[in-house]
Amino acid sequence: MPPISAVLITRNAASRLEACLDAVSFCEEILVVDSGSADDTVAIAQRRGARVIATHWRGFGPQKQFAVGQAAHDWVLCVDADERVSERLRDAILTALAAPECTAYMFPRCNRFLGRDLRHGEGYPDWSLRLFDRRHARWSDDAVHEKVLADGAVGRLHGDLIHDSAETLEHYLEKQNRYTTLAAEAAHARGKRAGAAQLLLSPALRFVKFYVLRLGFLDGVPGLIHILIGCSGSFLKYAKLRAMQARTPLRR
Repeated sequence: MPPISAVLITRNAASRLEACLDAVSFCEEILVVDSGSADDTVAIAQRRGARVIATHWRGFGPQKQFAVGQAAHDWVLCVDADERVSERLRDAILTALAAPECTAYMFPRCNRFLGRDLRHGEGYPDWSLRLFDRRHARWSDDAVHEKVLADGAVGRLHGDLIHDSAETLEHYLEKQNRYTTLAAEAAHARGKRAGAAQLLLSPALRFVKFYVLRLGFLDGVPGLIHILIGCSGSFLKYAKLRAMQARTPLRR
């Protein structure tokens, strides 16, 4: 089986890092790329035997690709500090890499929100491509909503990647505000424009898709709050893009 490097990017992740590192201890290497943590993130990572690289922040996609490039092995497993590889997923990874048939693998991510595991809507299965041969795949350059781009076959593994940030609702909303700003800036840089149709239809279609068609209503009140925040994020992204358009003079 090819050796695996577990790769993480971190900043002030001390409160949730140990559980993540324990869950990837089956990998031959654990690499933590830190961008200026002021808490015990680096000390915890080093104590747990991880190799730590301190560097500046590049944006999510570029930062993750930088980290992948520093790994000792070509097969990389990319996880966030608030995620844990379940035992079932660990076994699926080891089985798949015993005789790899694909150059990359995705698996479901289970999001825990307001004390409940979301099992429907946009909270699950939330397929995430995180295991890949870096010779045939790479992270996109997106500053937010980054994704892995693979040029070979992509397989699916069963077993959850558990996402439990344990953050407060206030912190979650602050993060969504930052993400919508980054998304609007990226869209503006690509020359995209926002009109009334995007402002109205994007949140509405998102609600119908995830809350109705994908049964988000079965996740109770946490599921309702989760999708409404997501719909609000869609509206804010286009509202911020519209504000950027208003500040940019039209070229003649």
